[in-house]
Amino acid sequence: MRRRRVIGRFKRSKQGGWEGEITTLTIQRKIRLVPNDNRVSDNAPAFRVMLGWQTVGDAWEKESRSDPPRDYLRVEIDDPFYPLKVMLFPDAEGMTAQMVLPFAHASAVPPNMG
Repeated sequence: MRRRRVIGRFKRSKQGGWEGEITTLTIQRKIRLVPNDNRVSDNAPAFRVMLGWQTVGDAWEKESRSDPPRDYLRVEIDDPFYPLKVMLFPDAEGMTAQMVLPFAHASAVPPNMG
């Protein structure tokens, strides 16, 4: 199993999305993933990542290649300094979730820092 760094914990929202907080060395923000009601294709994001009322990213529904397969969200958060590409894994009941950085991403040097 690949090691992953947890950067956030989330719970289901009443609107069918997720709400929680991301904490890294440079970020500590409460965000929401709200259902994208304007999907124009199957490739469109399933959720919008919101900071307050501003859209700061998108999330797509995916399925892992593990056995058994596991549903998760591939999340991209736009940050001018260091954009995040993370995954949100719901628990078995689907009521809470962890946001994680893949191991390779967690050890990478941010742009303009190396």
